[in-house]
Amino acid sequence: MARHIYHCPLRWSDMDAFGHVNNVVFLRYLEEARIDFMFRLRPADGSPSFSGGSVVARHEIDYLRPLVHRHEPVVVESWVTRIRSASLTIAYEVKEAEGSDLVYVRASTVVVPYDLAAGRPRRITPEEKAHLQRYLPEQPTVDEDALVG
Repeated sequence: MARHIYHCPLRWSDMDAFGHVNNVVFLRYLEEARIDFMFRLRPADGSPSFSGGSVVARHEIDYLRPLVHRHEPVVVESWVTRIRSASLTIAYEVKEAEGSDLVYVRASTVVVPYDLAAGRPRRITPEEKAHLQRYLPEQPTVDEDALVG
């Protein structure tokens, strides 16, 4: 499974009165990573895929440890966990660095493609689905002969 890697700088204004990055700021980090991820998925051949809008239908965040300000960026890894006809779920880990096991946040976002001109949600196109599937975890193969007793 491929993961999208985004290096997210920390800003002094991300800190709160308790000396760590405020919980709501993590939503901004996830947004930056998600936008970078979606634009990089867009084909360079002029295809309209991923050029329309999208809306966030749901966020889920687990805060695992505090993050204090530093000069080095954090790494946000993103991948797709679910593709439906008119939505997808993106999972994230906000990490100390690339390859690090130190995770500050685990999160997921349900994203709905949106037709801005029509003012309503739209379906994921086959082309978009093909791009997104590269970021799905590999499914274990099932030995069908072993299932037949």
